[in-house]
Amino acid sequence: MPPPRPHPLARAPLASRLDRLIGKAWERSWMDRVPLDPEELIERGSKGFEPEDEAGGRSADDLADFRERLDSLCKAIESEANLNNLGRAFAYGQLVRAIKQRFALGALWRTQPGLLKTEIAPPIIVIGQMRSGTTRIHRLLAADPALAATRFCDSWHPVPEKPDFRPVRGALTLFMARKLDPWIDSLHPFGAARADEELGWLASALDHSAYEAQWRIPSYAAFSEARDPAPVYREFARLLRTDAAHQGNSSKPRVIKTPQFAEDLPALLAQFPDGRIIVARRNDEDTLRSSVSLVANQMVIQSNNVDLRWIEAEWQRKLALRSQRLDDGLAQSRNLVSEVHFERLGSDWETEIAHIYQSLDISLSSEALVAMRKIQKNAASSPHHGHGNDMAKFPKAS
Repeated sequence: MPPPRPHPLARAPLASRLDRLIGKAWERSWMDRVPLDPEELIERGSKGFEPEDEAGGRSADDLADFRERLDSLCKAIESEANLNNLGRAFAYGQLVRAIKQRFALGALWRTQPGLLKTEIAPPIIVIGQMRSGTTRIHRLLAADPALAATRFCDSWHPVPEKPDFRPVRGALTLFMARKLDPWIDSLHPFGAARADEELGWLASALDHSAYEAQWRIPSYAAFSEARDPAPVYREFARLLRTDAAHQGNSSKPRVIKTPQFAEDLPALLAQFPDGRIIVARRNDEDTLRSSVSLVANQMVIQSNNVDLRWIEAEWQRKLALRSQRLDDGLAQSRNLVSEVHFERLGSDWETEIAHIYQSLDISLSSEALVAMRKIQKNAASSPHHGHGNDMAKFPKAS
């Protein structure tokens, strides 16, 4: 179990030590300070690839969108994020990885264009605010052998491999993450090969959702929120088809979810017009408190100047934006929709799951229920139950 978290801005000693060590290494020229210049990042991330690999499977608009996003994001990081040494190193690593993956995927699609024509079953789309119960719904449905889901390691390492070492690399990533942030599993239970949200796929297209939750970058959030997300979701669809072909489960409906879907429902449905929708609802105040706790936990690792009041105001704005855009998107859609409330899911999950399946016209098998009960039994001892206890102490510690 993780240690007690006495304050939203608590930080593990190892993160502070590593931040100081990186700073000393840069100051004494033991290693070069990492750059955050877009052109230099592209040069480093594309090393070993052909220039035309970037365009594999992508339109000119898709190529331009990524470059414009990278320029805007780098400017916001440099001018607004106030990152510490560790945060700057993390930012560099994440952006170079996104660029490298982009070129690797383009190279794959250039040589195997048939992957992009993979026929897939209409997905089941789980939508809701961050901290509204979407993970619980997602993992219960993912346990159904008639459905499919994306592994954590495949979300963050989307380039297919044979033999597939992505679970190993995902496990190493989580091992280090838990050392730097001992509370990470109380906020969101992870597993390298466990069903998880496709946040990594959005991050690889430089959607703002993964980055605004760890860095203070309001100008980039505004830039991305105002921008047509169609290129991001075209990339998402390419990734889903590629992953389904690699996993051999394209005939099974994929259960997909990220909180960002609430902002972008029309763009998502443009790629998956027959998708069936599950909407998770939770009390606004509880959702906000839990969201602030998660974002503060992520930001404090990478910055020594985190403003809790700013986080609360920004995420109050963010939750309102997502709520409005979700309602607007649902009003425009003609897709099958099932709504689930956080409290009802907690008190009687089997009834809520049966309601979801009935609303979406899906058969709920006895095998699925057995698998879901096993998930629920394991979840009873999950570290994430400690988050509520930690939050109960935060008002006194703030």
